Amino acid sequence: MNKFFGERKLQNILFLLADIVIINGSYFFCVFLHEIFSLTRQEVQWLFIGTPIATLIYISLFATRKLYQNMWKYMGFYEVVNVVFCASLGTVLTWAFQKYVLEMLIIKNREIYHHPQFAVYIDALMIITFLCVGFRTAYTLFRAFRSDSKRRRGEANKRIMIIGAGDMGSAILHEMSLSGFKFGAPVVIVDDDEAKIGSYIRGVKVGGTIEQMPALVKKYDINEIIFCIPSADAARKREILEIAVKTGCNLKTAPNIDELTGINDKISERIRKVDVIDLLSRPEIKLDTEVCKYLTGQTVLVTGGGGSIGSELCRQIARYAPERIVVFDIYENNAFTLKLQMDRRYHGAPQIDIRIGSVRDIERLREVFEEFHPSSVFHAAAHKHVPIMEDNPYEAVKNNVLGTYNTAKCADEYGVKNFILLSTDKAVNPTNVMGATKRVAELTIQHFSKISKGTKFAAVRFGNVLGSNGSVIPIFKEQLEHGGPITVTHPDITRYFMTIPEASQLVVQAGGLAKGGEIFVLDMGEPVRIIDLAENLIRLSGFEPYKDIEIQFTGLRPGEKLYEELSLEEELDGRRKTQNDKIFVTAPLRIDDESLEREINSIPQLKPEECREFLKRLVPNCNFRKMN
Repeated sequence: MNKFFGERKLQNILFLLADIVIINGSYFFCVFLHEIFSLTRQEVQWLFIGTPIATLIYISLFATRKLYQNMWKYMGFYEVVNVVFCASLGTVLTWAFQKYVLEMLIIKNREIYHHPQFAVYIDALMIITFLCVGFRTAYTLFRAFRSDSKRRRGEANKRIMIIGAGDMGSAILHEMSLSGFKFGAPVVIVDDDEAKIGSYIRGVKVGGTIEQMPALVKKYDINEIIFCIPSADAARKREILEIAVKTGCNLKTAPNIDELTGINDKISERIRKVDVIDLLSRPEIKLDTEVCKYLTGQTVLVTGGGGSIGSELCRQIARYAPERIVVFDIYENNAFTLKLQMDRRYHGAPQIDIRIGSVRDIERLREVFEEFHPSSVFHAAAHKHVPIMEDNPYEAVKNNVLGTYNTAKCADEYGVKNFILLSTDKAVNPTNVMGATKRVAELTIQHFSKISKGTKFAAVRFGNVLGSNGSVIPIFKEQLEHGGPITVTHPDITRYFMTIPEASQLVVQAGGLAKGGEIFVLDMGEPVRIIDLAENLIRLSGFEPYKDIEIQFTGLRPGEKLYEELSLEEELDGRRKTQNDKIFVTAPLRIDDESLEREINSIPQLKPEECREFLKRLVPNCNFRKMN
């Protein structure tokens, strides 16, 4: 019984009782009408015998077709057709049952039973169909009227502005009305198209342009804004959200079309809060799937595979159906969590294997290469935190330089086809130990590219990765949770940003584009001021910068510079676009291979205080900042 009525028990009981009254009343009325309101005893007996049977037939059909489980507030053409079909079939079955079963088998005495003429059934069908559809329509209209009344009286808990008077905005308004505006009342729409201003969508006025948003927020007393223009390109979306965030309203965004998973997917359930990452959005990187097919059916090794970037890299690699992904990491917990997630999603295809070890241990690396013989290696294992590496330079050298050398050496020894190093823009004219070690790592893979007989070595250089361990946004969010202050090192500091999926996609693509020795660089657009990032994050959290949440400037940290660069000056002459116009490639620079080999082989004998001099010998253009 619970399954029959579901969560809408009262509504369904109402429809059931209404249908019983409609069916019985229709047949009583039609019989009276055709007999000119003068019934014989036999006709009265038929009404009390045949009508309950007819009712049972109709109700059974309605129940079979789930008419008592429908959400009638979503009533449309399909539901009307369903009612018409059930009523028509019910009429035919009722007539056939009464004529060929009830009359012939049960009641053969014409003195006590009189079968109605066929016209009675036709008239009853029309009345039943009209009233059943009409009652449900009236119910739907009543709910809509009550919801709209509530919206007009402003009784909802939020007053909402919709950005976008197109299909997505209309769909969201429709879903809001069906829910009775229990999550908020839309009171005004803004749109880029001035021709739409003054028109109405589902009773809500298009009040002005997007640029007029701040004034309209005050006029209509708005406290929530929903962005509903999925067709807007990344640049325009960023402009619109930057206007919206300055209003101080709670800011949300509707999903993109490709985020909707099916025809029954509710848009309103996928509306989410705007994240600061949305304000940094750039055009999506379009991957050439043909280029990435070098991974299909292969064994792929990812060092540092349990980390924030390494784990996303594994997810991106899995999209191209490798046979096996080997996650090599020194920290087992993250790697174990990744395996559970991947197995749950891909059900063992690809096979996920975890091997614990350090890239500083070449013998352990050789054991893993001997066991799996990978065709591609993505080297993500590294120490990345700039201030910490300033205090632990020897660990940075051992992990980032010697670890890269060991992994590249094993790749060459075991005939790996592709080796991709994950590098950083901090390797360009480095001012810190971490950046200098990554520049030496780049030189190392270019060295192996020259001496290897079969392995294609390349590096991918990108900027700050949003959401990765130790990145600025998680730090800001944690500071916000504690009520501030937000700490920024310098008011003029800028950085390039990209998301973890973007970085991982670039790395995967580079593996297919590599010929040997290249450094791939992403066109990352304009650098972002960190102070702007902090202020926007504060506003998105519902606070006002400096008024509610303080921003403090702490001064540049050891090894930190005001801005980052993506390419060395000497690399610019040979820089060119790849077949993907968002990915550039630089040609290898001339290096002293013998000196590089000698210096790297001396790492085990280095003393911590000698690390900076060691790095300056290999990267003469590095300029280490002194500690304050």
